[in-house]
Amino acid sequence: MDLLAYSIQVEISNLIERGMVLNTIFIIINIAVLLLLIYGLFYMQKKFVSFSKRVFTALGLGILLGLAMHFIYGNDSEITTGSIEWFNIVGNGYVSLLRMIVMPLVFISIVSAFTKLKLTNNLGKISGLVIGILIGTTAISAGIGIATAIGFQLEGIELVEGEAEVARTAIVEQRAADVESLTIPQQIVSLFPQNPFMELTGARPTSTIAVVIFAAIIGIAYLGVRRKEPDHAEFFAKIIETIYTIVMRIVTLILRLTPYGVLALMAKVTATSDYSAIAKLGKFVVASYVALIAMFIVHLLLLALAKQNPITYIKKALPTLTFAFTSRSSAGALPLNINTQHKDLGVSEGIANFAGSFGLSIGQNGCAGIYPAMLAVMVAPTVGINPLDPGFIATLIIIVAISSFGVAGVGGGATFAALLVLSAMNLPIAIVALLISVEPLIDMGRTALNVSGSMTAGVLTGKMTGELDESVYNKQVESPSGP
Repeated sequence: MDLLAYSIQVEISNLIERGMVLNTIFIIINIAVLLLLIYGLFYMQKKFVSFSKRVFTALGLGILLGLAMHFIYGNDSEITTGSIEWFNIVGNGYVSLLRMIVMPLVFISIVSAFTKLKLTNNLGKISGLVIGILIGTTAISAGIGIATAIGFQLEGIELVEGEAEVARTAIVEQRAADVESLTIPQQIVSLFPQNPFMELTGARPTSTIAVVIFAAIIGIAYLGVRRKEPDHAEFFAKIIETIYTIVMRIVTLILRLTPYGVLALMAKVTATSDYSAIAKLGKFVVASYVALIAMFIVHLLLLALAKQNPITYIKKALPTLTFAFTSRSSAGALPLNINTQHKDLGVSEGIANFAGSFGLSIGQNGCAGIYPAMLAVMVAPTVGINPLDPGFIATLIIIVAISSFGVAGVGGGATFAALLVLSAMNLPIAIVALLISVEPLIDMGRTALNVSGSMTAGVLTGKMTGELDESVYNKQVESPSGP
């Protein structure tokens, strides 16, 4: 009997080892496929294939690779999980590099904007227009979110709570407690910088806007020095311009990795998505994308009203929006955002810097506009509120617009915005946790819309202040210039 038991144990051990070896072999194969695709993209670069074509090729290849892994191994198998861990070196590594440069870029971009004479002459007008457009479009997006939720007859009571949702609920409740503990004046105060060095690390959800404020203070101080001590101001401006040039060179080096990052990120999303859960919440997903597309059309209409060709905008903005879609990070897309505004859409450097930086924390049309508004309409009936009541709708739109200040431009910003709005409206917050299974899929579209809103604000501000180079905007190119 002892010998038989020992033999069984040995056989089980052998099977386990064989399974582990087999899993390792499949993981190596998946890694080899990714590396082969990366080499293909590198070869395209060597053949001077345009940047946008390489980005879209990477997007398509990433989808195919991810779907193949999903259907062969499953979305939560050891092989898929192990492969994605290696894929993350490319995908998450690329996003990390972008986030690394975001705070220095935001800071130096704003300060540099103040040192440019053409911009500083219209400083108040420009900053007011950028912020006004961002807030205004967020209010419009809230209205679209409300109309879509009502039109699709979305109800929060229909959502089912599973294990993942239960776990998420505890996190959401804790975060909601932090949000509810702050009054509106306290929330406004939290936007101001406390320790500039800490804010540059992104330690708080409102760190980005705090860095913008700190940089603006330095810029205003520079303007005062320029009037009284022009020599010192000129020396300071040269230092800032030198640092800005170096930072933008770093940005260029990182942006060259975009096709590889998009490939790995898209493979991860499609391989690990829970399509059965997405199917159960398909109505909400479809409604969300209808609202996002409707708001994107509003962006195009605003550009058309400003006599700027919306088709040209789409062609030139698409690579940046594609990266925002795959990375789910408005902050990560900032370098591409500013680069596209200035080099492809003809927006002056100063305005592009302002619009890109402000757009990270103010008036995010997708995360801070559409999403919170839809959730509020969905849960309103559960507490006896009629979502069709004009007073409720007007109050919701105002609160959404005000709450859009200080929303972080990274993953999780939509959750923060939703909690702010639902708490301010005295509505249940549990619905935020119930959408965890489709959150990544919807967040992709929300992020792309956020970035589009920022670029639209830049173009419109440039047009209204006469700082939009029409020849650059209207230049017909087969594809946008790459880094």
